Amino acid sequence: MTILPRLAAALVLTAAVAACGQTPGERAVSGGLLGAGTGAAVGSLSGNAGTGALIGGGAGAVGGAVTAPRRY
Repeated sequence: MTILPRLAAALVLTAAVAACGQTPGERAVSGGLLGAGTGAAVGSLSGNAGTGALIGGGAGAVGGAVTAPRRY
């Protein structure tokens, strides 16, 4: 399996559950965890799971902290 289908699947999964929470802190934590997991998965394909987890976790935490909760 090539990297593109795996990357697409990881991005779809992350977008589906991205930054769950009501407060900025909750969204930062959930976004960081989701980003770290996705980053580790994608990074492992290139042999750098740790670096991928750090980058993904940082990006996910920032993204979760600066977004507003969904209003119904």
